Amino acid sequence: MHRAACLLTLLLSVTVARADHATALGVCFNYSCLTTQTVLYSEAHISSLRNELQLANDAAEERLRLQDAIARMYRWAGEQTPIHVDRAGDFLDDGAYGRMDCIDHAHTTERMLEALQAAGALRFHRAAGIERRRSWLIMQHFSATIEQNDGGGRWAVDTWFRDHAEPAVVMDIETWKDGGYPDE
Repeated sequence: MHRAACLLTLLLSVTVARADHATALGVCFNYSCLTTQTVLYSEAHISSLRNELQLANDAAEERLRLQDAIARMYRWAGEQTPIHVDRAGDFLDDGAYGRMDCIDHAHTTERMLEALQAAGALRFHRAAGIERRRSWLIMQHFSATIEQNDGGGRWAVDTWFRDHAEPAVVMDIETWKDGGYPDE
């Protein structure tokens, strides 16, 4: 009986330690990462994202599910930071504390992708850094990217195009570099 009680105590302490485990990452805001604040994602948050992404049957489905996973991460970050005021582009939230430009979005999204990758949530892709584009409409624009594990291509994961916590735009990197916009 004593051995069973010790085993139960050990199991409960492990469960509590896991429940207390959180993933921390820096969220950039106020343009050009002028301000960075640490946000915490609970193990339950990360587990729910991993479970959702693991339902993907192929790379295309993983990219679709990733749009919502990143949106959820931004929503949770907006509960801990002032980024909930962020609006699409750079002018709808001009002057607001917590606004984000493409540099803020690129760095924050890249950190989110790296956290998902570290948690084993991505099966068909890996975080692939930040990419820059130049076009006639926007002189310079940045986005986080992912790369398909089987060499099937690279994709921009761009949250700048939409209001705070709306699904990320996941677009073929060449289309994105050519100035592509969502819903075109």
